[in-house]
Amino acid sequence: MKFNKIALASAMLAASSMSWAGCQIDGRVSIIGNEFPAIQAVAANAQECTGGEIASNLTADHQKLNVAGMQGNPAEYTSAIVANSSIVALMNEDVVRPLGDLVAKHGQGIKKNQLITINGEIMAVAFMANAQHLVYRSDMLAEVGAEVPTTYEDMLATAKKLRANGIAENPVGGAYAAGWNLAQEFNNMFLGYGGEHFKAGSAEANVNTAAGVNTLNMMKALSEYMNPDFLTHDSNATNAEYRAGNVALMNMWGSRAATLVTVDGVADEVKNGFAIAGPMTVGGGSTPASTLWWDGWTIAKNISDADAEATFIAMANGIAPSQMDAEMAPLAVWLIDGYEPTDKAKGVFAAAGAGTIPYPMLPYMGLLHTAIGNELSDFMQGKESAEQALSDIEAAYTAAAKEKGYL
Repeated sequence: MKFNKIALASAMLAASSMSWAGCQIDGRVSIIGNEFPAIQAVAANAQECTGGEIASNLTADHQKLNVAGMQGNPAEYTSAIVANSSIVALMNEDVVRPLGDLVAKHGQGIKKNQLITINGEIMAVAFMANAQHLVYRSDMLAEVGAEVPTTYEDMLATAKKLRANGIAENPVGGAYAAGWNLAQEFNNMFLGYGGEHFKAGSAEANVNTAAGVNTLNMMKALSEYMNPDFLTHDSNATNAEYRAGNVALMNMWGSRAATLVTVDGVADEVKNGFAIAGPMTVGGGSTPASTLWWDGWTIAKNISDADAEATFIAMANGIAPSQMDAEMAPLAVWLIDGYEPTDKAKGVFAAAGAGTIPYPMLPYMGLLHTAIGNELSDFMQGKESAEQALSDIEAAYTAAAKEKGYL
């Protein structure tokens, strides 16, 4: 994977004055992707094109739908909006096409460091950077005389003060929903503790280690200060808790933080206390307990060349530099020419600047991510030990990896 954290950081700081011409297509475009505001904006921009049929399905369940929706011939979806992790499943199933010819023909407004190159082929076009980092209530912290946490140990100490002083009963928020979200929180913390997901040079899982045990113990300690229903809380539910004034400290995506308090119904005290900081470290380490991400789009393999060309043109229009106006700019940390960073982007920039590790781009990482998400609930509910949970993860992953031929 050539698109690493150095390229990502440099792309975040690049700017130029290129523009995009009017968008005309001749073909079918069907977009599948996640539903947060930045992706909604890209899809809406793509749908400005005229001359063809354009539709989109933006849903939190996109990862359950995109592979199946691109396996038909012709594929139901002509483009899947993906990230570091979700492109792997599409590559493994061979449902997305190389983009070199389309970039050469229609990619004049796309920067070189937006091109996601895998095994020498351009397989996606990145349009934004992302990372999870600290979001907090500055007013609540001030009430207990707490500094902004820079470590998860600081977060726990501050949470204890907030509860003891009656400021917030469940002051910590986290996207700990059983499944993908819970596994991602594990990945973040595990890397912060210096863990390595696989044994060197192999696809053999390596999470049943001291770093793995420390990770689970810290996650369990944090959960004691969360809403009791934390295992049902994805990013949407966690943000709702923050907007309601119930949460003072949380690890949240930069793409979500940008619009966290701009929706209707958020109290002024929540808006005024809203603050962002970089990702935290843990266990005395210097590597942030987070991962660096990109989001981008792909083109389906099982469609006609005419539909592929129409889709590329529409998606390129979705991220054209001319789209970067005052309404779109605050929605994300864009990798698009003309983007001027806003204050709400500082958490993601801090993550890039602090050496945050990119989410592992390995063909078998998705299998491990799934195993982690499936096996942690019992531990988080106090039904089994950390060592047993980690053993279960490795067993589940090993079975899946052998089935797929990785082991």
